[in-house]
Amino acid sequence: MKKTLAAIALASAMMAFGLPAQAAEPIDPIEPVEVKNPALVELGKMLFFEPRLSRSGFISCNSCHNLATGGVDNLVTSIGDRWAQGPINSPTVLNSFGQIAQFWDGRAKTLAEQAAGPIANPLEMASTHEMAVKVISSIPGYGEYFKKAFGDSKVDIQRITDAMAEFERTLVTPNARFDKWLKGDKDALTAQELKGYNLFKSSGCTICHNGAQVGGQSFQKMGLVRPYQTTNTAEGVKAVSGRDQDRMSFKTPMLRNVELTYPYFHDGAVWTLEEAVAIMGDVQLGRRYMKEELADISAFLKTLTGDQPKIEYPVLPPSGPETPKFNPWAPAAK
Repeated sequence: MKKTLAAIALASAMMAFGLPAQAAEPIDPIEPVEVKNPALVELGKMLFFEPRLSRSGFISCNSCHNLATGGVDNLVTSIGDRWAQGPINSPTVLNSFGQIAQFWDGRAKTLAEQAAGPIANPLEMASTHEMAVKVISSIPGYGEYFKKAFGDSKVDIQRITDAMAEFERTLVTPNARFDKWLKGDKDALTAQELKGYNLFKSSGCTICHNGAQVGGQSFQKMGLVRPYQTTNTAEGVKAVSGRDQDRMSFKTPMLRNVELTYPYFHDGAVWTLEEAVAIMGDVQLGRRYMKEELADISAFLKTLTGDQPKIEYPVLPPSGPETPKFNPWAPAAK
């Protein structure tokens, strides 16, 4: 917050001296990530799309974080093993590497930690880490990919999740029109979009939605001014900390590509940007936006959509004779 307020103050000072304010905006352009180990990224991509990491052999990371639809599944809450309904909306995997933590409640500090969670979650992939290692080890074609990425063909859960995390680090979406405006292209935004951005700033939205990801840098109480009405039972950070004061505190979602990542909020209850902005203005800021203001802010938010990752579905190696065969209706592993 201090950084954001300082940035706003600096922007005001620069405008006073006739300097371009873009240089001190609370939102930064997002840039492509330099790939230092392409073999590790390639292995991670294969594992991201690998359904055999799940107990049923049908669910992969891409099932809930579909790279063709903004890194989400566009469901209220995700569908997991044996059609289990998840408890919370799936956040986007795009641009996720730079956040303060992973998951809505921040229970994973790194992308690798996050990747490990769904594999063993009975409502998601419903396997175990031990079984995941056994399965991948039994597929002959994976050996050469692990050797290229790590120097030898050993398979363990840390290597599996490290590879997936390295792939996910590359899933950034640069070249949004707003980024072009930040970099000096004054024609990149329409008058309405610029009006919406200025209202977004003056309302105080950038206190939480700032930086390159336009969010993901803090935990905030949902319903700061007025209670947020929901039937969802997720407790937020309280589930991790155990402290009652953390109930309904969630990681601030990123707003990059937000027009693609509906439905919105941790409960997936809202399907349009205009309604999401109206609710946030009301329960977080105590402000009732007019219809025109909702349209302006929503128009600005749509300028945060960048180049989507162009990822081809990888050719996964065939199972070997020792690869476990699964009964998708058998009891989940304990």
